[in-house]
Amino acid sequence: MDAVEVGIIGGTGLDAILMEEAGGRRIDIETPFGAPSCRPIVAQWHGRRVAFIARHGDGHRLNPSSVPYRANIMALKMLGASAVLASGATGSLRENIHPGELVICDQVIDKTFRRASTFFDEGVVAHVELADPFCPALRAALLEVGGAPGTALHDRGTYVCMEGPQFSTRAESHLHRAWGGDVIGMTCMPEAKLAREAEMCYALIALPTDYDCWRPHSADLENSALLAEIMGNLKRAAHEAFTLIARFLQTYNPAARRCACRDALKLAVWTDKKKVDEATRQRLGALLARYL
Repeated sequence: MDAVEVGIIGGTGLDAILMEEAGGRRIDIETPFGAPSCRPIVAQWHGRRVAFIARHGDGHRLNPSSVPYRANIMALKMLGASAVLASGATGSLRENIHPGELVICDQVIDKTFRRASTFFDEGVVAHVELADPFCPALRAALLEVGGAPGTALHDRGTYVCMEGPQFSTRAESHLHRAWGGDVIGMTCMPEAKLAREAEMCYALIALPTDYDCWRPHSADLENSALLAEIMGNLKRAAHEAFTLIARFLQTYNPAARRCACRDALKLAVWTDKKKVDEATRQRLGALLARYL
């Protein structure tokens, strides 16, 4: 099987496009960290070989804390992907970031605490740089192609990643705004950390579906109508994100986008290589082969 160039992690919708329009096929893959959220779909789409993983599994069965983040990133690494594009629904923390728009995030505040957030939990110690958690080169490539005409595309934003699955209290929402957060979601961490450890470029397209609870909803809007509005915003933003990804793939050249992400482990492994046992070498071979 030809190597994948770009991995895509997101919600439902793109799977149908890849299966029906791109002639994709599901493949079986097992990683040292278990099975990914679902069987990845591999397809030739807009001139690039891509692999797609539905983050929450088929039918949205996995809550944010239960997503096998390590298996998802490792599966894409094993398939050959050097870059990962992720999308995810968020709440807006800013008046000027309207529901249905897109945000190419540049920073993260990580509030998660229940998730395995590193590949290097035993046998090897590694400390990667994460000052810029999203790949600057990949972000630039997305921003260069831009969205479809009429699409509002914010060129930066700080993503507050909370544990969930409950949403924020109003006091928390105001705190997140005071911290400088622009959108809030539950899934970009530890994805971004793991992608960096796997020496893969990673960029996130945030899809604001509504304003977080710092901004009260209209009192005359019934809950059913509010949910319908949120789902409508998500559907619109997801469509725009698919369009952006498609435009990106048509022009993306991995060889021309060399960046520090691809060598993130070069100075990060602190363990004496002579002390790394064979079991660890086998388990982390996809990540460490060129260093060990």
